[in-house]
Formats: sequence, structure tokens, C-alpha cells
Amino acid sequence: MKLAMIGFGQAGGKIVDKFVEYDRRTGSGVVRSAIAVNTAKADLAGLDNVPEENRVLIGQARVKGHGVGADNELGADIAEEDIDEIQGAIDQVAVHEIDAFLVVAGMGGGTGSGGAPVLANHLKRIYTEPVYGLGILPAEDEGGIYTLNAARSFKTFVDEVDNLLVFDNGAWRETGESVQGGYDRINEEIVRRFGILFSAGEVREGDNVAESVVDSSEIINTLACGGVSTVGYATETVQTESAGGLLGRFSDDDLDATETTNRITSLVRKAALGRLTLPCEVRSTDRSLVVVSGPQDHLNRKGIERGRKWLENETASMEVRGGDYPVGDTDHVGAVTLLSGVTDVPRIKALQEVAVETQDNIDDIREESDDNLESLVHDDDDELEALF
Repeated sequence: MKLAMIGFGQAGGKIVDKFVEYDRRTGSGVVRSAIAVNTAKADLAGLDNVPEENRVLIGQARVKGHGVGADNELGADIAEEDIDEIQGAIDQVAVHEIDAFLVVAGMGGGTGSGGAPVLANHLKRIYTEPVYGLGILPAEDEGGIYTLNAARSFKTFVDEVDNLLVFDNGAWRETGESVQGGYDRINEEIVRRFGILFSAGEVREGDNVAESVVDSSEIINTLACGGVSTVGYATETVQTESAGGLLGRFSDDDLDATETTNRITSLVRKAALGRLTLPCEVRSTDRSLVVVSGPQDHLNRKGIERGRKWLENETASMEVRGGDYPVGDTDHVGAVTLLSGVTDVPRIKALQEVAVETQDNIDDIREESDDNLESLVHDDDDELEALF
């Protein structure tokens, strides 16, 4: 799948930067164009892989390159005002070569959470290609203002894109790790999962061709139901022919019957019921897709069909697509599940409840602050006169 990726804000820019690095390392060819948009000059300077000419600084007249300070209303305003500057970078994209746009943003800050929905709306008005969002939710302990920003951005972003893929930082944080170390590891997880999903079906010179190809149209059709999507991934090390050992004791037929079928079914179950990018009730899925990748000898149609059938029963959906993705020079078999149009997501409900409470608290605090200021600067007997 060929994508034009646009990272909006600090988190979005870093993730797109990581996608470009992943693309080069794996040769997947997913990222046809990479653009980073920000109101903070320092954040753009910190990127390593997005080309300099594709780094767009907006809002200079209002925030002087220093960011919007977690004010996502200001972030949205600036995106509206400077949309022509962003479009200037998008004009360099060979749109006829891409399958879709992917707008990536952290939803807790100011620039990305405010500006990403504005950009998505703009892209959908101009182009016929699908516009997807990849939104990163802040962890619950990052503070009330970030939760409020995320809830408001989520509500807006999901309405402006053709489908919103979500990654929940809170579900992936590990105790004891540094903030920077945590973000670096989480960004790796984001890129690995979505990178494998989007690169499925890409055939490079010398690669084996899949028995059941999953191409961009399969992914687009799975995401066409709209709403919110989550991705699962599971992997297992296998003994390959080149390594000898256990595999040498089986014929190809015995290997297919005893090893690959059960392994693939098990991996699909682990991917769907394990650690999703956004935890949800699997049965609330509208459409789904499963891709199994690894050495071709370990990818048999029977195992993939069983895995697809299991996912169909688990999601109670008739629209379950599936296929294999042979990968050379690997000793891992992996399964990726895309669950699209999920509706039973406890994390989103909790996020909205905390955001409403935070909004009420902010209003109360502001009212109390105004009252306190009034009592501080005005004398009780009103004996003093102001200068003007």
C-alpha cells in the first residue's frame, strides 16, 4: 500500500520520521511521501529522516516558532490560517502514485490534536483518495488537560477521516521506564504494527508471491466502514530449512499438517485477543483483515483459512478478509489483525468521562480564580480609586 504520510505536531512528526526509517530498513516501499507539520521550530529540527523541504513550520505570525502550549483550539486556528503553506508541500506529492493519505498526530497536545482534523477535512475536499488518521492517545497519568485535548480531538478527528486508526499509549506504558525511553519504544511498536499491515502484498524482486494476496484494495475495503480501528500482532520463531534441526525430521506434507496450520491459527487468536493498539471488545468489530507473514514453507492456505474462519466467528462478521505475505530471510511467522469499525471501547468511554470532569473542574477553577482576584485587588470599603 502506497501512502502519503503527514505528521502533524511533535508526536506525529516523530512517528512519520520513524516510518521513513522503517521503510528504508525493510525496503517495504510504503511511504511514497513524508511531510512533517509543526508550530515549533525545534521539533522540526529534531527529525532525522523527513526531508528538510518537507518540514513545514506554521503559525510563525502568532507563536513565533515556539509551539501552541497544548492549546488545541489555537492549533486548529493556525492550521486553518496556514493551510495554503501545508498544501504547498502536499502539491509535491505524486498523488497518482498513492493509495491513500495518512495523517498522524498525538491527540493530547496542541498542534497535532487541533490541526490534524483540520488537515483531514481539507484533504477530503480536494482529493478522491481515502484519508485515514492515526491518532495517539495520551496515557491516563499525563494530566487532565491532555485528556481533555484528546477527547475533543478524537471526537473531531474521527468525523473528518475515512477511518481513524488508534494507538493508546496508556495500554503500552511500562513501569519504571523513562519518559523518553517509553516514547521511543512505543513509537517502535506503532511503526512495526502499522508498517507490517501496510506493507502486506508488496512484492520485491526475488520474493515469493503469496497464494492469497492481500493488496491495498483489501485494506481499503476493510477500512471503508469508517469509525475507529485497532491492530493486533503476534509472532513466533520457527525452525527454517536452512537452519536444519527439527524441520529436517518432517516431510513438507507433515510440516503443513502438524506445524503450520496449528501455529497460524494460534497466532491469529493471539493477535486478535492479545495486546491491541487500542483495547476493545473484539465482538464489536464491523470488518476485519488478517495477514500472516513469514517463510513461505510455513504459510499454508489451510492454516490461514482456519484463522480467518476463527476471526469471522469471533467478530460475528461476514466481512473478514485474509491472506499470506511470504517474507524471505526471516525465522519468524507473524499474524497481523486489523479490526475495523469497533464500537465497544472502554478506554474511549473512560477518556470522555474524565474529559467532561476536567472541563467542569477547569470552569470551576476559573470562576473561583476570578472571584479571588476580585477580592484581592478591591478594598472592602471601596475607598481607593483606580487611576483610569
